[in-house]
Amino acid sequence: ALAAGADAGVVVPPSDLHRHLAELLWSKEGADVVIELDGGDGETTTFHAHRWVLAARSPVLKAKLSASPSSPATLRLAAMDADAFRALLHFIYTDTLPDDDDDDDAMARRLLAAADAYGMERLRLICEDRLRRRVAMGNVAVTLALAEQHHCRALKEACVEFLSSPGNLKAAMATDGFEHLKATCPSVLTELVMKQLV
Repeated sequence: ALAAGADAGVVVPPSDLHRHLAELLWSKEGADVVIELDGGDGETTTFHAHRWVLAARSPVLKAKLSASPSSPATLRLAAMDADAFRALLHFIYTDTLPDDDDDDDAMARRLLAAADAYGMERLRLICEDRLRRRVAMGNVAVTLALAEQHHCRALKEACVEFLSSPGNLKAAMATDGFEHLKATCPSVLTELVMKQLV
């Protein structure tokens, strides 16, 4: 019998499955997929992964792996930054972003595009929310173009709201990102002008 007030409870540590899966990824132990990533600059970067993890986390990768039943499978993926793909793999295995990407808006933009391309809705929403909270004059035009291209409603609304403030649209028009927005998403400009007139 326990003395009054004594607690003989068992301390259960938090789950560290994500840490073990990350170790599995980086050790390459048991890897049965070779990913050849074309960085778009003529450079090819090779990654090793596990078919079952990729298939469980990305419907697009699952479909690509189904088309390549041999083991080890080789996936050739086009035009993506190696650092962004490394962060994508980290997320696939751990459901977290790498610690060093916490304040990197450029990485969040690349990961949002990758998450959209590979059907990873949770990652896309994490990146969308991160970018939404960091809309500023220096990034609003590029971020708005990204939101439009990848159907990120909340991110687009945040950018449009930012640009609706007096003087912000005019100031944003002087940024390099605005030229990108004009070239890639002209319909968004019409929407912005109409909002200014209302």
